[in-house]
Amino acid sequence: MSLFIQSVQLKPGAKTALFRQLYAAIKQAILTGALQPGMQLPPTRDFCRALAVSRQTVLNAYELLLAEGYLLGEVGKGTYVHHQLPACSETKSLSAPSPVAQGENAPGLSQRGLRYADTVGQSHVHQDKTRVFRVSMPGLDAFPFDTWARLEARRWRHHEDKLGYSDSAGYQPLRELLAVYLKASRGVNCHAGQIIITSGSQQALYLLPTVLLDPGDAAWVEYPGYRGAIAPLLAAQVEVCPVPVDVDGLDVAYGASHYPHAKLVYVTPSHQLPLGMTMSLQRRLALLAWAKQQRAWVIEDDYDSEYRYNGAPLASLQSLDQSGNVIYVGTLSKVLFPGLRLGYMVLPEALVQPMLQAKTIVDKHTGIVPQMVLTDFMAEGHFGRHIKRSRKLYAQRQAALLHALDTTLKDELSCAASDGGLDLAVHFRRERDEQAVVQAGLAAGIELRGLSYYAMPTVLPAPANFLPGLLLGFSSVTEKEIAQGAAGLLQVLRTLK
Repeated sequence: MSLFIQSVQLKPGAKTALFRQLYAAIKQAILTGALQPGMQLPPTRDFCRALAVSRQTVLNAYELLLAEGYLLGEVGKGTYVHHQLPACSETKSLSAPSPVAQGENAPGLSQRGLRYADTVGQSHVHQDKTRVFRVSMPGLDAFPFDTWARLEARRWRHHEDKLGYSDSAGYQPLRELLAVYLKASRGVNCHAGQIIITSGSQQALYLLPTVLLDPGDAAWVEYPGYRGAIAPLLAAQVEVCPVPVDVDGLDVAYGASHYPHAKLVYVTPSHQLPLGMTMSLQRRLALLAWAKQQRAWVIEDDYDSEYRYNGAPLASLQSLDQSGNVIYVGTLSKVLFPGLRLGYMVLPEALVQPMLQAKTIVDKHTGIVPQMVLTDFMAEGHFGRHIKRSRKLYAQRQAALLHALDTTLKDELSCAASDGGLDLAVHFRRERDEQAVVQAGLAAGIELRGLSYYAMPTVLPAPANFLPGLLLGFSSVTEKEIAQGAAGLLQVLRTLK
């Protein structure tokens, strides 16, 4: 018992209360066999002196363990590990408890579960402070949070209709406003009944292959392309077929000749992720003709089409579809802020009920209050004004990055397409170790992402035309920070020569 007492390490300044820390240590010792059934624990007075804590701390920990059945207490006899607990034949380290999933006799994952686990690392989420060149991040300094907070507070003052379950398809007034907005801004042909609000576009990208494809079915994906769309396909046991992109976007002829059996196409035609080109009209029409002939679905991910800096936003692929093959997926993370977690899909009529049932199974419905606040935000004109202001601001920030590429970094990097979006793809002018550049940039406080991140070379065979490089985000930082970041990146590249 003295060995156990010596092993207990309590942290007085931690967020977890001391009695909770002691409770967890004793519980873990019982579960790992360090404290066997029937063993007597020290009296509370002795225990508190040994640990240099108050007696009440020990009493509270004992009380919780007694209530949960780990301990038994008898007047005059003391406190014991419950004798009916199964004995553990092997004592394990108390300081580093192993997760249950790592135990030799623990149940394993299903084959489907293993595929989900394998794709966990294929999408990267930022949770720290924004640094220069972070990709796909809107400028939070441009968002009218005071207005949003006022609208939300107004909704909560009348909360009776917000505490129960809601429509699985989403808040009806919001869907009606989205239908009008999408028709006006993107040419999307739809009505509110075809729209399902999702918990971010990522939920839509998970639901669609789950419902539309069987294991072994084939799907085209752009190469390089968005890992957040590829991961759900892999998890659904779909044959992922990489189709290269060029200056005109997805190479439809390549896909048709190499993967004629595909049943789904994932594409970002308005602003290809990550290279930034816009899919030409000829390619769009060719893709729609192929999809109609093959009876294949097309997922159009229109993730940041609001931000086009040379002319008006282009009409959507869905607006050209005459056969009901295109599913339009959108997100509000890039326009408003990622933490909102609101996206949507516009479905052909035949898919509405099946997808609605799938959505209901996954999470019943997306949070209703954010939908209501967004409805007010749109109805009162704040949404349109925010897009107009942020488009102007991001155009200025993109111009600052283009200037830095033309001056500071002209001997090191060349720029790809720059019509719109929140990021710019660049290629090295000389042979570089892409990962070494990324790591050195991070060490210097510069957030870089290699284009190989979108190529997924460990999962997909690479088409011959892939070129390494970087994706540089510009929308979330100021023009001054962009100039400083460019100077820092130049220093990183020179250091790696």
